[in-house]
Amino acid sequence: MSIHANPTTPQFKDNAHKAMGDAQLQQAMAKLRVGFTAARQMAVARMPEFEALRDSARDIKNHTLGHLDLYLEAYEKRVTEAGGHVHFARTAEEARNIILDICKTRGAKTVTKGKSMISEEIALNDALDAAGVKPIETDLGEYIIQLRGEIPSHIIGPAVHLTKDQVEGDFRRVHTHLPAERDLSEPTQLLTEARGILREKFLAADIGITGANFLIAETGTSIIVTNEGNGDLTQILPKCHIVIASLEKIAPTLEDASQLLRVLARSATGQEMSVYTTLSTGPRRPGDVDGPEEYHVVLLDNGRSSMIGTQFQDMLRCIRCGACMNHCPVYHAVGGHAYGWVYPGPMGAVLTPSLIGVEKGGQLPNASTFCGRCESVCPMRIPLPGMMRHWREREFERHLAPSSLRYGLGAWAFFARRPTLYRWATRVAMHVMGYYARKTGRYSAMPLASGWTDWRDFPAPEGETFQSKWKRERKAR
Repeated sequence: MSIHANPTTPQFKDNAHKAMGDAQLQQAMAKLRVGFTAARQMAVARMPEFEALRDSARDIKNHTLGHLDLYLEAYEKRVTEAGGHVHFARTAEEARNIILDICKTRGAKTVTKGKSMISEEIALNDALDAAGVKPIETDLGEYIIQLRGEIPSHIIGPAVHLTKDQVEGDFRRVHTHLPAERDLSEPTQLLTEARGILREKFLAADIGITGANFLIAETGTSIIVTNEGNGDLTQILPKCHIVIASLEKIAPTLEDASQLLRVLARSATGQEMSVYTTLSTGPRRPGDVDGPEEYHVVLLDNGRSSMIGTQFQDMLRCIRCGACMNHCPVYHAVGGHAYGWVYPGPMGAVLTPSLIGVEKGGQLPNASTFCGRCESVCPMRIPLPGMMRHWREREFERHLAPSSLRYGLGAWAFFARRPTLYRWATRVAMHVMGYYARKTGRYSAMPLASGWTDWRDFPAPEGETFQSKWKRERKAR
């Protein structure tokens, strides 16, 4: 059974343990810690008005979410006027069936796909394969992980968890029709080989499927941003173009979208703009030199409408830039696959429980140091740590957290509600722990703390609590 149908998020701790012991993964993740993070920092430094743009982008999305029904109606009207078709899907299953029906009607045998996290969310490739329709990923990263039978480990860099040597091995394993002695030692050679293979797929595809970074209510336009140009070929060459997007991708006007685009690329890859920004409005018109004969848009809900009006509504502002995971120490340590489903990192820790339930995704909000870096770099100013705390509260209230954790917190709360007793207990504990570790200054093992001490020593207290020291120094003034 695929990870789409059977998420491994309940096994996050086990997944993370394996990831931290994977030498190749750790080698690949070490490069991520430098690349995207440094590029964003330099891009922001070159733009003095970046913080003001973040405020404007946040306000645009808040306004849109507050009037989402009206903008969805306006978007549908404009798409229909342009000759396209809009399909609303309440669930992942409905979205899959809509797309499969279109493929069946057109007798499609092959489908080219641009990078789309929504298609991952609905397990579209599995459904197409089962129906006898061959999906071909055209984004280089997505193409690589398709060869490996994996899901993306990052929402903008699907294959960041792989090294060049791993990619070369996969190309030699799958591209057996090419000379075995060919040189693939350089990334440019890998890219050239992929381009040659995908070029044939573009020309043979019956249907092209893309995601959408934004959908414009004013014009009925879908916008995608890419750095490879594969999105353009995916939607122009086949006779039918299907756009699949979630409801919150709506933006009121093209001017609003332009502001969102300015913060998107800088936050994602450190570019001023992506190499390709492509706008599509309906099927080919008389006089157009290219474009599809049919144009369909599948709008997916899949639990998002239930987030509106809750403490998780702000998550719907997300524009999928990946900045939160690029700066997250937990993501850097374990990679994306440890999260066990489609969306990794801090945004996944909030969104995944919303989409598949806290019963399955409840471990993810606990995978955080609460350092706040995710919120500080989010172009939409989404309060990710705060929402993770909300999920922790729900997990605790429903008794989904381990009993040892709940009893431990209960014991702490008992003392915390009694300040005098708390001060006495902590003072005694500090003295005792300091005494027994007086020679080494640390503990290599502690009861109920193996999750820490299995990997690092626990520093011993110096014998005095912060409260005691604070009180003493204030008296001395």
